[in-house]
Amino acid sequence: MTYTEKISDIETVITGYFEGLFYGDIQKLGRSFATEAYLYGDMRGEAYLKNLKDYLEGVAARKSPHELGEDFKMEILSVEVTGKVAVARLHVPMLGYNYYDYLALSKINGEWKIVNKLFVHVE
Repeated sequence: MTYTEKISDIETVITGYFEGLFYGDIQKLGRSFATEAYLYGDMRGEAYLKNLKDYLEGVAARKSPHELGEDFKMEILSVEVTGKVAVARLHVPMLGYNYYDYLALSKINGEWKIVNKLFVHVE
């Protein structure tokens, strides 16, 4: 597989992640992650740590950015790939937050999956 093909496959995973977040589609969002993934963050100075199940429950319980009439402004800032691991840096402005996400991805059973998410809200 070429580097370009790897990037394309990773961008497909991230697009599913973005769409899952924006539309509140937890099925699509969940498919982007490895089942053992953890999410760590800093939300206005408060530490955030959740496993994937708890994270998806939280997304399901809130109104989505789409339901709130927000514009889709999420974007990929960079992707680095080495072998079967990758790191993506994203800008994810939504729900009154200015998030920057750092996703660690790995190719698991032939599919790219998010294995860890780090994020921070920047004023």
